[in-house]
Amino acid sequence: MQQYKRLAGQTALYGLGTIVPRFLNYVVLTPFYTNIFSVEQYGIVTNLYAYVVFLLIFLTYGLETGYFRFTKSEEQPRRVYSTIMASLFTSTLLFIAIILIFNPSIARVLEYPNRSYLIILFSMVVAIDAFSAVPFAKLRFEEKAKKFGFLKIFNVVVNLFFNFLFFIAFPWLIKQGGFGFLDAVYDPAVGVGYVFVSNLLASFFTLLFLLPEINISVGLIDLRLLKRILKYSMPLLVVGMAGTINEVADKELIKQLVPADQQPMRQLGIYGANYKLGMLMTIFIQMFRYAAEPFYFAKMKDHDAREVYSRVMRYFVLFGLLIFLVVMLYLDIFKWFIAGKHHSGLHIVPIILMANLFLGVNYNLSIWYKLSNLTRYGAVISLVGAGITLAMNFLLVPVYGYEGAAWATLICYFSMMVISFFIGRGHYKIPYPVGAIAFYTALALGIWFITTRIHYPAIYYKYLFNSLFLLAFIGVVFVKEKIRLSDVREFLGR
Repeated sequence: MQQYKRLAGQTALYGLGTIVPRFLNYVVLTPFYTNIFSVEQYGIVTNLYAYVVFLLIFLTYGLETGYFRFTKSEEQPRRVYSTIMASLFTSTLLFIAIILIFNPSIARVLEYPNRSYLIILFSMVVAIDAFSAVPFAKLRFEEKAKKFGFLKIFNVVVNLFFNFLFFIAFPWLIKQGGFGFLDAVYDPAVGVGYVFVSNLLASFFTLLFLLPEINISVGLIDLRLLKRILKYSMPLLVVGMAGTINEVADKELIKQLVPADQQPMRQLGIYGANYKLGMLMTIFIQMFRYAAEPFYFAKMKDHDAREVYSRVMRYFVLFGLLIFLVVMLYLDIFKWFIAGKHHSGLHIVPIILMANLFLGVNYNLSIWYKLSNLTRYGAVISLVGAGITLAMNFLLVPVYGYEGAAWATLICYFSMMVISFFIGRGHYKIPYPVGAIAFYTALALGIWFITTRIHYPAIYYKYLFNSLFLLAFIGVVFVKEKIRLSDVREFLGR
């Protein structure tokens, strides 16, 4: 019980470091930028930040997971850390050098020939964040979730502060006159560039706080060890790239594949807005990932490791299904997180929620190839998933529009889940409770389906009966899992 309680506690703490930054970004920065910038200026911000995910995956090339794997398996963890950080430091410097040398050409390719400084600023942000990735992984491995969460929130707060300084305070002070010294630190002509200056300063100050965690010992750098680590980690680069294709391809393909007379941009807007209603599941998966990866590797040598992995999967699916039911049974409330003009797409929300739950199950299943040093299988499975995503979008989107994109996402993650499960059984068999998981999934889907077929005379009747259905699901879980109230109190530390 104690180890599951620790994992849940770590997940909650990482949730703080995940939810708060996202909340501040979406609730504060997004409306702030869209109000002070023209549509074209905000397009620059959107366009450049679209490259972040790809570049971070490319520049970290699976070393976060490699750190967890080899720190646990090697006798000298400091040697592993120093070797990985030296590799990351070298590749980051190489990236910066390439950007500085070829910056004019890159700016022309990206259609910013007169704003090449934006490419430099943006690239410096990405470089610092990539270099910080493994120190953040070290915090996770050492279960320093509070420091991890603090630094993630600190980064966003500092970013907000400098945005306020450059876009509100400095322009106001200049208008008042008598502040000539500001000319040395502020140039109105930079304009939208201060978005990246603010981000760069936030990343830099965050890195300063991480310095105690970096601590590279040059004498411990081991090139032979690095070769083994890279052999393990490089396939995870493919996993990350393919995973990103799965996440973003549908948005781009809706624009390209929906016939012009069916308003592709309008469909994309509806799809994107309703996709965000699945954010609760996405945030839960992100929280879980931060806590689970170091937990899994820490358990790998224990005699009961496989049973623990099995039980964690059971709890993960149960909590994911609970999130599914909460969102779907109270969708009349959740739908107001998006504007009413997007409500015509609410029917895809259950598809997106289940797709994201399958994605989370995939993450749990991936532990077999990470522990077995068979990460090449992860690369193959991810490439197959990317192929399925593209094929299903090309097949379904021209006919069914954005609903086809939602089904393509579900089919992709479900297929990857099945493939990973069956291949994993032959290499690192974990006794997952497939029957129990199938039963609970069918029960949750059945409850949701039944509630959609009941017509209530008033909305409060709907909330009342849906709440009873939700309690019934929880009750079934308690009975079948033989959970007692004393277990809950113990878990909560009461």
